[in-house]
Amino acid sequence: MPIDRSFRRRKGETVTDQYTQQDPRTQYQQPQYPEQDQMDQHPGTEGQMQPKPDHGEETYRGSGRLTGKKAIITGGDSGIGKAVALAFAREGADVLISYLSEEEADAQETVEIVEAAGRTAVKMPGDIQDEAQCQAIIQKAVDEFGGIDVLVNNAAHQMTVSGISDVSTELLDRTFKTNIYAMFWLTKAAIPHMRPGGSIINTCSIQAYQPSPTLLPYASTKGAIISFTKGLATEVIQYGLRANSVAPGPVWTPIIPASMLGETVSQFGGTNPTGRPAQPAELAPAFVFLASQESSFVNGETLGVTGGQPLP
Repeated sequence: MPIDRSFRRRKGETVTDQYTQQDPRTQYQQPQYPEQDQMDQHPGTEGQMQPKPDHGEETYRGSGRLTGKKAIITGGDSGIGKAVALAFAREGADVLISYLSEEEADAQETVEIVEAAGRTAVKMPGDIQDEAQCQAIIQKAVDEFGGIDVLVNNAAHQMTVSGISDVSTELLDRTFKTNIYAMFWLTKAAIPHMRPGGSIINTCSIQAYQPSPTLLPYASTKGAIISFTKGLATEVIQYGLRANSVAPGPVWTPIIPASMLGETVSQFGGTNPTGRPAQPAELAPAFVFLASQESSFVNGETLGVTGGQPLP
């Protein structure tokens, strides 16, 4: 028996409003995208991306769910980090963003977004492969905010390879130091300054569960993040803190053209069940939920935002 799709429209609502804009398959542009890559200028910037990523600039509406909270977001200059900074600010939080110095232009846009929401934005450029930089990030937040309520370990390094024979020690070191070592260093330094009710949120990936051989170093770190988060959650609850992770599927961010060849980028996300990659704006609500009091009994979990790719 065919499914009845003859839903009644609200008064004044057009077919476009009801169906096209809310249908996740067509809510955003599907591949094929223009061929593009920024592999010679890693970590990449948003200004050169086609289409431009959506962080929720025109759509995200806050409701005071994070009023008065103080948050740190690594990789907050662009992509998921920028969308999370935007959402946190519109929910009432002050935000410190950590980013590489090469990403200054994108970082400044994030600052302007946070300040436009009436919140304080603090910039902290530098490379989190350095433990001293991680400690300085935490100290800067304590100096500026007086404490920390939310730590979002989001920054990551990714680069495609042809296979394990193509994985250099340099790539392995950079990937693990950025994605794993920094997470340990930042979390270790932050916990003494986090108040009960605080939340640690780590960005993992569908790659933790469905690893691609061409992303083997990156996928390996994302698997480690799952274990790190589960173990950490059991420890930090004694301090009134929670630790969870978000597992995105394919997301349209600068790391994609910065780590993949143009032909691959043009088709990115096309094999996802939804037929496209996520936009950063579609990830931010998961982070807001895990940072808010609404998730007070959620600890040690991984929240998948994958467009239909199953997590085990």
